[in-house]
Amino acid sequence: MDGIVNQLPCTFNDLKDASVFITGGGSGIGAALTEGFIQQGAKVAFVQRTDASAFCDRLEQKYGVRPLFTACDLKNIEQLQAVMREVAHKQGTIKILVNNAAVDNRHKLSDYDTRAWDESINVNLRPHFFTAQEVAAGMKDLGGGSIINFSSISYLMGNAGYPAYVAAKAAITGLTRGLARELGPDKIRVNALLPGWVMTERQKELWVTEADLKAHLERQCLKELLQPEDMVGATLFLASSASKMLTGQALVVDAGVVVTG
Repeated sequence: MDGIVNQLPCTFNDLKDASVFITGGGSGIGAALTEGFIQQGAKVAFVQRTDASAFCDRLEQKYGVRPLFTACDLKNIEQLQAVMREVAHKQGTIKILVNNAAVDNRHKLSDYDTRAWDESINVNLRPHFFTAQEVAAGMKDLGGGSIINFSSISYLMGNAGYPAYVAAKAAITGLTRGLARELGPDKIRVNALLPGWVMTERQKELWVTEADLKAHLERQCLKELLQPEDMVGATLFLASSASKMLTGQALVVDAGVVVTG
């Protein structure tokens, strides 16, 4: 089940009581991230469009701490930024921003129109810019912060079948590098994290076939299926001051499918 994370073998002490904001933090990879930050003692808030009350109930029962969940359509930037301001008011200035939410709907070049293109970009790319815009001043006042933008190895592999999604994920890496340069003087670090094929419930329900999975595992150096919790450690590292001199980077967590550098 999404959002069940084993206790990590390490603790990032500086994440305790840090105010964290995650997009799409109630399902898939995002649920694992929410739980991982709670394990570290952080104050976690997240948004997503669908109801996540049951997920929050499970975390509260398990840890005695309830994340701050607000239903929000990421396409509505005014609403999203208003939620972020409310989060800062309730749990402190946001120190760590994780732009995780994405929708990888399949489509062909021939069957896409401008409305569908805009819909994809408005979910998969635009929020990354405007959430960063919202937190930048507060992070500067805190003396620094960390922004983590989830991209994907899909564009490094040149995957077919969802070109709008692939384009957005490539753009996220460019946006990350541009923001790292702009925000660096304020000690705000901006990095991208590029997962491989992670076995979320959505992937298993919609896209996973035995043949495709076999072929993908053959490309991985490590012959284990990636799980949502496998993205947690790298995200916590990028959030923590343990990576205080790491910015503008694209960190790949894919069990060794693609090689960068």
